[in-house]
Amino acid sequence: MRNILVHGLGQNASSWDKVCEYLDFDCCCPNLPELTAGKTVNYSNLYEGFVKNCGDFSEMLNICGLSLGGILALNYAIDFPDRVSSLVLVGTQYRMPKAMLKLQNVIFRFMPKSAFNEMGFGKADFIGLSKSMMYLDFSAELERISCSTMVIVGEKDKPNRKAAVEMTDKIRDCELKVINGAGHEVNVGSPQELVDLLSGFWT
Repeated sequence: MRNILVHGLGQNASSWDKVCEYLDFDCCCPNLPELTAGKTVNYSNLYEGFVKNCGDFSEMLNICGLSLGGILALNYAIDFPDRVSSLVLVGTQYRMPKAMLKLQNVIFRFMPKSAFNEMGFGKADFIGLSKSMMYLDFSAELERISCSTMVIVGEKDKPNRKAAVEMTDKIRDCELKVINGAGHEVNVGSPQELVDLLSGFWT
């Protein structure tokens, strides 16, 4: 079994360092900006790169994704159900909230380019990627997910609480876990609590 941890937008592979330190499983942590190397940064190209990355492994996959990473993981589990043994979605939307993305893009436009230096994607890439995701909607495909699934959301992650509850209702074999006191970036802010849930679920 191959375990894959997929980071969110504004993070990088090192955002999983504490989780990997505490977790008794070997994990692969793809760096998302590298998956679009030499290509226009948009969701289609990013997902294509993610599919190729997953295809490098012959084993069945346990995939845990946060935010953007969760969207990629969800998309993959829908398209390749025979490749995914289990799915963990952390702070993930299954239908993009257009108003929130538009507001996010406005904020990105006013941020200096230097603010994006640590995030992997550049300023134009952030804006282009967000625009390309505006109309993503997996509502009709959630019932196609056949693997065991766990949806995790931080207690303080209010923008993603509703989607977490709805996904739990719509996905066949799915459980919901709320991490008390946690915000959106659970892998950074509450790594031990996330590890406890992952360990129990993967075991």
